[in-house]
Amino acid sequence: MKRRVMIGASFAALFVAAPAIAQDHSAHAASAAAAGKVVDIVRDPADLPPPIGARGPKTHKIHFDTTEVTGQLDDGSTYHYWTFNNKVPGPFVRVRVGDTVEVTLKNSDDSVMMHNIDFHAVTGPGGGAAATMAAPGETKGFTFKALNPGLYVYHCATPTVAQHIANGMYGLILVEPEGGLSKVDREFYVMQGEIYTEQANGTKGLLTESLDKLLAEAPEYLVFNGAADGLSRKPLTAKTGENVRVFFGVGGPNKTSAFHVIGEIFDKAYPLASVTSEPWKDVQTITVPPGGAAITDFKVDVPGNYILVDHALSRLEKGLKGILKVSGEQRADIFKPHQVEDPAKVAASGH
Repeated sequence: MKRRVMIGASFAALFVAAPAIAQDHSAHAASAAAAGKVVDIVRDPADLPPPIGARGPKTHKIHFDTTEVTGQLDDGSTYHYWTFNNKVPGPFVRVRVGDTVEVTLKNSDDSVMMHNIDFHAVTGPGGGAAATMAAPGETKGFTFKALNPGLYVYHCATPTVAQHIANGMYGLILVEPEGGLSKVDREFYVMQGEIYTEQANGTKGLLTESLDKLLAEAPEYLVFNGAADGLSRKPLTAKTGENVRVFFGVGGPNKTSAFHVIGEIFDKAYPLASVTSEPWKDVQTITVPPGGAAITDFKVDVPGNYILVDHALSRLEKGLKGILKVSGEQRADIFKPHQVEDPAKVAASGH
């Protein structure tokens, strides 16, 4: 336990308002024991606000509730998540460069842990972490001006920070450039994360966290939108001929992603989610670090199921896959399955 106390205390020293606390397995177990029903924590990938477009700057108010809830992790297993607004990832925040953003955060009355929020889009100490450090039942807040366009991660930054992130406390904020982004037909919100359990992958029942595996960076599960195969149960959907945009982020806290859609090529990719740089074109796979993001645009021409993966493909076996379901007319000019006759049977028939 001494090592965990040192980790929590050293990071806490960076924030004046942050207590030097060690949030260990026993605290998480107490939080889980207080849990009630199992809730659906998987964020629907289509659950994001519409584009802002050409409006001018304004004051934008956003509110977060930090909650500790039990959700389905895998078939037959549950896990006690720490969340923003009961979902993983937290809400997709969409503002415009030049907006003034008023943030409030309430830590639920029945929480066991302290929580806060750190926006990578914020210019200011801790990204707002110290200003929002809230004990159970408290509400805190701050105001910032969105100075830099781009797609940015936010996350809880309460010590031990990696623990809070691994338990589900991360999300994305998009700061649109002046005039907005280019128009597409469909937009999706996808984030990759890691879950560290004492029990082996595939164990049934209520699983508990492992701080030892967390510090060793050895997750039992890797997930899109909070749960194993969560985006197979809640797939992305589109129609042939549509242009699709994926806002993709890595909550982590530790693993870099090689994001890839099997059977598609990104017509445009914005590495590290820089929307003021020229996009890369015709990209197969894009690297996204923990605490980072990317934007990918592509047109879907052929119907069928397309699998979202991290191309470190062993992770697929730990729950890291999603489905993009494309409906519409076949395009034999682009893709056409066909049967190949067995040469031995052809030879035997004398033809």
